[in-house]
Amino acid sequence: MSNPTARLYSIYAGTLFILSFLILYPFFLLCIWVPGWQRAGRKVTQYWARFYFAIIFLPVKKVMKVKLEKGKPYLFLANHFSYLDIAMMGFTPTEIMYVGKASIRKAPLFGYYFKKLHIAVERGLVKSRAETMRRAGLALDGGTSVVIFPEGGIYSSNPPEMVPFKNGAFRLSIEKQIPIIPVTISYNHLILPENGNLLLHWHPGKLVYHEPLQPGPDDTEESLKERCFEIIQKQLREDQNQ
Repeated sequence: MSNPTARLYSIYAGTLFILSFLILYPFFLLCIWVPGWQRAGRKVTQYWARFYFAIIFLPVKKVMKVKLEKGKPYLFLANHFSYLDIAMMGFTPTEIMYVGKASIRKAPLFGYYFKKLHIAVERGLVKSRAETMRRAGLALDGGTSVVIFPEGGIYSSNPPEMVPFKNGAFRLSIEKQIPIIPVTISYNHLILPENGNLLLHWHPGKLVYHEPLQPGPDDTEESLKERCFEIIQKQLREDQNQ
């Protein structure tokens, strides 16, 4: 896609993102303010994500190598190369709560919505990271699955090669005995590269939900982290070569 075409597509997609969010915002506020409605607000977020990709004519292929048990919480751990990753994880077929960077809270309107329905973390502060894992643990205890990007942010300078994972999600998996679902987001670094230009390029998206990693008695944070990393990275390389 040429730069002029990509610019027009980006304006179109950006305008629809803002308009669709503003239309849904009163409902999000209702879900935030009414006790017990937060779960419904998170579910609508997922429907919004799927609707959004449809109206920008960007197909997303979802490959399920796992059969999720209804009502069972999971830790979904995905690679993170693009701002588009959060929206695309909305295709996850169960209720989810995101863990995202605290800077999201500064975004007008969207920041308030994210702070109230999801979990924002100041990654540079040990106290904030500990509170994030506590809140994620409470969500899992309540039956809500959690999405974490274990690279800790968009840090790779050479996608689809990932940077090393942080330990927090794997510690949480062992403590709570919650299975990890590795998720490969294959092409978002091509669709919306993290290069400062914020240009959207048309390319079909792809999500691969791998078989679960169930923490066993001999597992450590390092062993789980290594297995999860290799599963996601292998899929990224395979899709890169297709």
